Amino acid sequence: MATNLQLFSTCPQSKDFNQDVYFKQVIDVAQWSEAAGCVGILVYTDNGLADPWLIAQVILQNTRSIAPLVAVQPIYMHPYTAAKMVSTLSYLYKRKIYLNMLAGGFKNDLIALGDDTPHDDRYLRTTEYTLILKALLRGENVSFEGKYYQVKNLKLTPALDPELFPGILISGSSDAGLEASRAIGATAIKYPKPPGEEEVQNESLAPGVRVGIIARDSSAAAWEVGYERFPEDRKGQIAHAVAMKVSDSLWHKQLSAMGDQPVTEQNPYWLGPFKNYRTFCPYLVGDYGQVAHELKRYLDLGFETFILDIPPSQEELTHIRKVFDEVSQVGA
Repeated sequence: MATNLQLFSTCPQSKDFNQDVYFKQVIDVAQWSEAAGCVGILVYTDNGLADPWLIAQVILQNTRSIAPLVAVQPIYMHPYTAAKMVSTLSYLYKRKIYLNMLAGGFKNDLIALGDDTPHDDRYLRTTEYTLILKALLRGENVSFEGKYYQVKNLKLTPALDPELFPGILISGSSDAGLEASRAIGATAIKYPKPPGEEEVQNESLAPGVRVGIIARDSSAAAWEVGYERFPEDRKGQIAHAVAMKVSDSLWHKQLSAMGDQPVTEQNPYWLGPFKNYRTFCPYLVGDYGQVAHELKRYLDLGFETFILDIPPSQEELTHIRKVFDEVSQVGA
């Protein structure tokens, strides 16, 4: 695998599985992801899902090295509480945690919580939140006076081992998101356009992309898997249209506005799963070499972190790992 590349997978969501099997599914996917060489695994959060910190603990208890990438919604808890979660989990397991800092979420979730903060101001709130959280994790005695948070002489115990300081990611599709990523020193994650439409990235911290992958020995075989897994779904298309109307997320609107390009072996970029409301990222579909070539184009643009969609099986991660193993062999 290319040495300047960080690969994350994504944890299953509690809403997608029967309660009796979900616990085992989390463990299985975390172990598959670890075996496939992923540095971390994203754990979602929203009003309709099991708590991501408790899921992160399940992952830590049942793996050896993979790091939970915990989605952090500022309106759910104070930054001191989030810092305490990080320091306690790292203290107990001597493992690193990654944090995916959120500014938004589903609009109806925010309304249900009494939050009507405008889009760009939510990024300011997340910036203040993360600055406090980072200072606490550095062991500082923190005093902060901001628009959304005020603390005075706040100290965190147990102290965090500096070697376990968390990696921090944030959505960076909007100008407000990019500005927040700079302010807090976070890796900006985008839901990418096709690599031919993306611009060269000049951020001090190499940004990343959220993308699904389906690859096989032949492009035809890969597309067969893709259409079987993500068939056309009229109900899903309606749900997607409704979600777009109520969302103020820039990445959601950008991807929704993109026209579907004809499916050809020369065009592995696919928005079908996204527009049928089956997932929230574009897919790359094709043979191993073809998908590796597209990933290398993202790397050449400066993207170095890749967050995969939820893997449906260990076999699927084996196919994906083969693609990334080929990335370093692809010419510029």
